Amino acid sequence: MAAASALTAGEAILRRQAQRESAARTYARALPVVPVRARGMTVEGADGRRYLDCLSGAGTLALGHNHPVVLEAIRAVLDSGAPLHVLDLATPVKDAFTTALFETLPAELAERGRIQFCGPAGTDAVEAALKLTRTATGRGGLLAFSGAYHGMTAGALAATGDTAVRAAAGDTDARVTRLPYPYDYRCPFGVGGDRGAELSARWTAHQLDDPKGGVLPPAAMLLEAVQGEGGVIPAPDAWLRRMREITAARGIPLIVDEVQTGVGRTGTFWAVERSGVVPDVMVLSKAIGGSLPLAVIVYREELDGWRPGAHAGTFRGNQLAMAAGTATLRFVREHALHERAETLGARMTSRLRGLAAHQPCVGDVRGRGLMIGVELVDTEAEPDDYGALPNAPQLAARVQQEALRRGLIVELGGRHGSVVRLLPPLTMTDEQAEAVLERLAGAIEAARAATRGGPA
Repeated sequence: MAAASALTAGEAILRRQAQRESAARTYARALPVVPVRARGMTVEGADGRRYLDCLSGAGTLALGHNHPVVLEAIRAVLDSGAPLHVLDLATPVKDAFTTALFETLPAELAERGRIQFCGPAGTDAVEAALKLTRTATGRGGLLAFSGAYHGMTAGALAATGDTAVRAAAGDTDARVTRLPYPYDYRCPFGVGGDRGAELSARWTAHQLDDPKGGVLPPAAMLLEAVQGEGGVIPAPDAWLRRMREITAARGIPLIVDEVQTGVGRTGTFWAVERSGVVPDVMVLSKAIGGSLPLAVIVYREELDGWRPGAHAGTFRGNQLAMAAGTATLRFVREHALHERAETLGARMTSRLRGLAAHQPCVGDVRGRGLMIGVELVDTEAEPDDYGALPNAPQLAARVQQEALRRGLIVELGGRHGSVVRLLPPLTMTDEQAEAVLERLAGAIEAARAATRGGPA
């Protein structure tokens, strides 16, 4: 009893969480913080400590925590007496959201597109996109990519490239053909650059045209313009255009997963815009709900072969999320926060590459806009056949811990969890960006010293 009474309120909450919640919890293990207040980029824990949040709800918080325009939109709905649960009925709130969303889409989709409101998570939207294209084409196969992450439900999980995640969930779906994603730093063909991307495209076309290639007739190709959980790996624009050419020539719908990359994060409103590609289906979630659960797919009208009730869901009519999402979409667009993300992200990436020149454990720095990855490597190991050093997952975990000690929340991803990921809100100030860079540099230095036996 004495020991229990000595615990702080935050420690007691963390202890009860460990006792009550499933072993599947993730962020809570690496980030033992009990948030009690948050505004913008700043999170205050139950212990009174303040943190700069570069996780942002895994990219959900485009405007940061509790932005005034989001809170105002939510309060307006609550004060209006409008129903909060309406299934898929039409409401003024939904109409405003759909209008705001279509104003941001590529013109071809905005003019002749359809929208389906799904369950509240991005993975639900991925499932809807797969079902839609399988219905439209009558085919069952799927083309997906190494390093991909699309969610944790059955169909989305089958498209995910992380075999450990899939095996743990019991996934045995053989309908998915896995294709090589361009990864300049660890090119699967050992050449990198434009040549590596072109070889990836050639391999894709060859597999589809080879009658002995073992590819089931695909209902769709599913890809991310920037792989997020895969380690912040941007696809070259020319490669994305080649994927569009390959799929269009063979009548294969192209699905682009914009769950994490959308709403200005990568420097354009939608990541795929940079390449000029217009997909057949866009999967949208996270930031479109303004911090609340919301997921949709937008697609070309000719794919709309569903019968009434073919895809449903009780919580597809989240009115508060639609109001918050409308406010977020309009604020990002009106204040050109995607352009701000491009400028500030380029500055931060440049500074981090300067840090890499003095820290051999930083193998690569990459990203688009305010979606940045720092890949850590083992400098004591031998390089592979192509000259790249092995990943350093223990060092990355130590960097995350050291960053937290310095008041900085970051996420890990990539192969073996060796990429430190930065997903700050688009409203981050220059001063906050400097603080993030300073704290991350200090965390890398401390972690590297500790792993080499020096002072932490």
